[in-house]
Amino acid sequence: AGGAVGRRVPGVTGVVAGMTVAAAVTLPFGIVQAGTGLLAPGALIAGLAVAVLSSALPYSLEMAALRALPARVFGVLMSMEPAIAALSGLLFLGERLTLGQWLAMGCVIAASVGITLSGAGKVEVPEPVN
Repeated sequence: AGGAVGRRVPGVTGVVAGMTVAAAVTLPFGIVQAGTGLLAPGALIAGLAVAVLSSALPYSLEMAALRALPARVFGVLMSMEPAIAALSGLLFLGERLTLGQWLAMGCVIAASVGITLSGAGKVEVPEPVN
């Protein structure tokens, strides 16, 4: 869905629309859980910072990459995300993975790279009719 939106919607409009829908769907649950304290200026500023740094910026960069890179290259790069996340956790948070977790992550990455490079499962997305 992200690739289709990235090809059809210019700029970061698709990311903005997706983030707005996600906020509208989840905000009522947050207010029920945390009460009106969730709407305090400090909480709203912190929430905005988290949204920009954890979702809006990364998704915007992914949309730009989807437009600029061939699908196979993008797929291989995306398949490396679990390894990068694990290494970040190791370096910055001191987290450790078990041997089984490393092996499982390696299998997922290898499968993703293999399917991307082989071209199997390639789906043609029709262009919208104007």
